[in-house]
Amino acid sequence: MAQSENFANPGAKTPLIDFPCDFSIKVMGEMHESFAQVIIEAIQTKEPTFNASKVEMRASSGGKYISLTCSVYVTSQTQLDDIYRVISGHPLVKFAI
Repeated sequence: MAQSENFANPGAKTPLIDFPCDFSIKVMGEMHESFAQVIIEAIQTKEPTFNASKVEMRASSGGKYISLTCSVYVTSQTQLDDIYRVISGHPLVKFAI
Protein backbone atom coordinates (compact mmCIF):
# COMPACT_ATOMS: atom_id res chain seq x y z
CA MET A 1 0.00 0.00 0.00
CA ALA A 2 1.54 3.30 -1.07
CA GLN A 3 1.67 6.28 1.28
CA SER A 4 0.91 9.83 0.15
CA GLU A 5 3.85 12.21 0.13
CA ASN A 6 3.98 15.38 2.15
CA PHE A 7 4.93 18.15 -0.31
CA ALA A 8 6.24 20.42 2.48
CA ASN A 9 8.63 17.66 3.47
CA PRO A 10 9.41 15.37 0.51
CA GLY A 11 9.80 11.76 1.62
CA ALA A 12 7.64 12.22 4.73
CA LYS A 13 4.47 10.19 4.90
CA THR A 14 1.09 11.85 5.32
CA PRO A 15 -0.53 10.86 8.64
CA LEU A 16 -3.47 8.46 8.36
CA ILE A 17 -5.35 10.25 11.16
CA ASP A 18 -6.21 13.94 11.21
CA PHE A 19 -5.51 15.24 14.71
CA PRO A 20 -7.13 16.38 16.92
CA CYS A 21 -10.00 13.90 16.81
CA ASP A 22 -12.16 11.49 18.80
CA PHE A 23 -10.59 8.04 18.51
CA SER A 24 -12.24 4.77 19.55
CA ILE A 25 -10.11 2.32 21.49
CA LYS A 26 -11.45 -1.15 22.29
CA VAL A 27 -10.06 -2.74 25.45
CA MET A 28 -10.74 -6.32 26.54
CA GLY A 29 -10.02 -8.13 29.76
CA GLU A 30 -11.38 -10.67 32.18
CA MET A 31 -14.48 -9.58 34.08
CA HIS A 32 -13.36 -7.66 37.15
CA GLU A 33 -15.46 -5.27 39.23
CA SER A 34 -12.99 -2.40 38.85
CA PHE A 35 -11.92 -3.02 35.23
CA ALA A 36 -13.71 0.01 33.76
CA GLN A 37 -12.50 2.37 36.48
CA VAL A 38 -8.91 1.13 36.11
CA ILE A 39 -8.99 1.75 32.34
CA ILE A 40 -10.58 5.20 32.75
CA GLU A 41 -7.88 6.18 35.24
CA ALA A 42 -5.14 4.84 32.96
CA ILE A 43 -6.43 6.90 30.02
CA GLN A 44 -6.73 9.97 32.26
CA THR A 45 -2.97 9.86 32.88
CA LYS A 46 -2.54 10.85 29.22
CA GLU A 47 -5.86 12.68 28.58
CA PRO A 48 -7.08 14.23 31.86
CA THR A 49 -10.55 15.24 30.59
CA PHE A 50 -11.50 11.65 29.64
CA ASN A 51 -14.44 10.36 31.73
CA ALA A 52 -16.89 7.46 32.08
CA SER A 53 -19.48 9.07 29.78
CA LYS A 54 -17.14 8.20 26.89
CA VAL A 55 -17.11 4.46 27.65
CA GLU A 56 -19.42 1.72 26.38
CA MET A 57 -19.24 -1.63 28.18
CA ARG A 58 -20.25 -5.07 26.99
CA ALA A 59 -19.86 -8.39 28.78
CA SER A 60 -19.12 -11.58 26.88
CA SER A 61 -21.97 -14.07 26.50
CA GLY A 62 -20.41 -16.32 29.12
CA GLY A 63 -19.68 -13.44 31.46
CA LYS A 64 -15.95 -14.21 31.72
CA TYR A 65 -14.75 -11.18 29.73
CA ILE A 66 -15.64 -7.52 29.38
CA SER A 67 -14.95 -5.15 26.52
CA LEU A 68 -14.86 -1.40 26.69
CA THR A 69 -15.08 0.95 23.75
CA CYS A 70 -13.49 4.23 24.81
CA SER A 71 -13.95 7.34 22.70
CA VAL A 72 -10.87 9.40 23.50
CA TYR A 73 -10.15 12.93 22.24
CA VAL A 74 -6.52 12.82 21.11
CA THR A 75 -4.40 15.68 19.84
CA SER A 76 -1.41 13.82 18.39
CA GLN A 77 -0.05 10.45 17.34
CA THR A 78 2.35 10.61 20.28
CA GLN A 79 -0.52 11.02 22.74
CA LEU A 80 -2.43 8.14 21.13
CA ASP A 81 0.65 5.90 21.27
CA ASP A 82 1.16 6.80 24.94
CA ILE A 83 -2.46 5.88 25.74
CA TYR A 84 -2.06 2.49 24.02
CA ARG A 85 1.17 1.84 25.94
CA VAL A 86 -0.47 2.63 29.31
CA ILE A 87 -3.52 0.48 28.56
CA SER A 88 -1.65 -2.45 27.01
CA GLY A 89 0.81 -2.58 29.89
CA HIS A 90 -1.88 -3.01 32.52
CA PRO A 91 -2.10 -6.59 33.91
CA LEU A 92 -5.94 -6.71 33.68
CA VAL A 93 -5.89 -6.00 29.92
CA LYS A 94 -5.84 -8.94 27.51
CA PHE A 95 -5.64 -6.70 24.42
CA ALA A 96 -6.39 -3.23 23.10
CA ILE A 97 -7.16 -2.30 19.51
